[in-house]
Amino acid sequence: MQKDGHIHTPYCPHGTLDSFHSYIEKAINKGFQEITFTEHAPLPANFVDPTPDKDSGMDLKQLESYFVDLDRLKKQYEKDIVISTGLEIDFISGFEQDTISFLNTYGMYLDDSILSVHFLPFQNTYTCIDYSKSTFLNFIKQVGSQVAVYKLYYKTLMDSITSHLGIYKPKRIGHITLVHKFQHALPEKIDDHKEIISILTEMKNQRLQLDVNSAGFAKPYCLESYPAPNYIQLAKQLEIPLVFGSDAHQAEDLHQFYNEIKIYL
Repeated sequence: MQKDGHIHTPYCPHGTLDSFHSYIEKAINKGFQEITFTEHAPLPANFVDPTPDKDSGMDLKQLESYFVDLDRLKKQYEKDIVISTGLEIDFISGFEQDTISFLNTYGMYLDDSILSVHFLPFQNTYTCIDYSKSTFLNFIKQVGSQVAVYKLYYKTLMDSITSHLGIYKPKRIGHITLVHKFQHALPEKIDDHKEIISILTEMKNQRLQLDVNSAGFAKPYCLESYPAPNYIQLAKQLEIPLVFGSDAHQAEDLHQFYNEIKIYL
């Protein structure tokens, strides 16, 4: 069965206004039997979004409308494709209780969801590490080295995997090598093999799914999936459930690089 489990929507404040219908019709035409819309969930009320436009997450006031739209679309397309209501939830160190409260309130409305790390803490501030190359390079200077940033990323990712976020904690971990997004802009390649192995091993222990995310192929300083194909193969050997995700923020990118990924699924 062909499934795309990581798709953004017109509710994404840093995405496009491409309609739900444009995503759904394309998925049907491409022969996909199931899709999950996973819009960026609203960020905690007391968290200060470090991006310039403060647009990393959906406005909480729009959440009910998002759910209503998806309920309507599920019924409209029920004979053609399975549509799941989801969110991409940010794991933010220090805001776990806010996340638990959010999930306890809205988790019952979710069919599927993803837990991702985008923000890393350092000296009482947070940085969105995938926002831009310059932001990432500046963060390396703040923290002290590329190795230190990688270690901080994987520690935060491990914390997300082992966190106790309640019964509605997402079952899938998003783009586990997002720290690679600007790897070809760095002066040296970091050997993070042991860290990735540890992440996958703990995901197996926690019975979590892997977001096999193809978006990295489209990033000029990444040029690989999140994670790279050899780690997708390892995850499969570990019997971690694999869910393809295009991480599309516009209809044009839906199912991007699926053919390059499907041989590993």
